[in-house]
Amino acid sequence: MSMLPKFLMVASGGAFGAMARYAVSLSVPVTVGFPWATFIVNVLGSLFIGLAYVILVEKAAFPPYWRDLLVVGFLGAFTTFSTFAIEAAGLIQNHEVSIALVYVVSSLIFCIVAAFLGMSLARLL
Repeated sequence: MSMLPKFLMVASGGAFGAMARYAVSLSVPVTVGFPWATFIVNVLGSLFIGLAYVILVEKAAFPPYWRDLLVVGFLGAFTTFSTFAIEAAGLIQNHEVSIALVYVVSSLIFCIVAAFLGMSLARLL
């Protein structure tokens, strides 16, 4: 496959991933303190990438271009490490260090567990 179709697959997936992320941010009430919307998209994205990895890479159940569309494009745009980082930094800057610590630690733990869970579920299929 030439590069242009790969870029188009990533761009298409990215457009839908960005819209899905935005939809989650609109549906989760904005509260002072814990950044729930980013936490939710990152945990869901970790679950989905675990599923996708096993289905697309280990089982090779779909053609390789699906990886470009779903993993690189959709999940790359859906999840967000940069927003996670700026929200954690903002909490620290606002002297909410305990909330920042809970956010960082829980994000790491939940995302890793979600990825493992996704991989485990996909292996059962």
